[in-house]
Amino acid sequence: MYSLNRATIIGNLTREPELKQIPSGQKVCSFAVATNRSWKDPSGAKQEASEFHNVVAWAKLAEICAQYLKKGSKVYIEGRLQTRDWEGQDGVRRYRTEIVAENMIILDKPSGGGGGNYTPGTPSAFVPPQAPAISDPAPNPDDEIMIEDIPF
Repeated sequence: MYSLNRATIIGNLTREPELKQIPSGQKVCSFAVATNRSWKDPSGAKQEASEFHNVVAWAKLAEICAQYLKKGSKVYIEGRLQTRDWEGQDGVRRYRTEIVAENMIILDKPSGGGGGNYTPGTPSAFVPPQAPAISDPAPNPDDEIMIEDIPF
């Protein structure tokens, strides 16, 4: 039996990326991305809705996200869904579903005369100049990450 856990979104950051380091020294970056959809209801009126997605990037990808993304940036995120749970200080069990990013592409056009690999007339994917590869797998599933080590 096969299974698949993939999430792919294109949207805009709703807040500045937050880079932290867990006690093991590994870096983690969290941010949120909004996606929008529109449709016509049965009466023909245009309707719109937004969804907000929590995204977490680890290791080198976390550093790149923190360095190059900002609130409002348009990004492509590809990864897997993961739900964490913990007990809050008030004793209530809390849950959070996140996209653990494995690939990120900045979709904003470069501003000013900067470099990058954006070519007019092509899709507006932009990888910052001198940026290392921006695909970075999540931590090894065999390496246990304790819930209390996650800084958010």
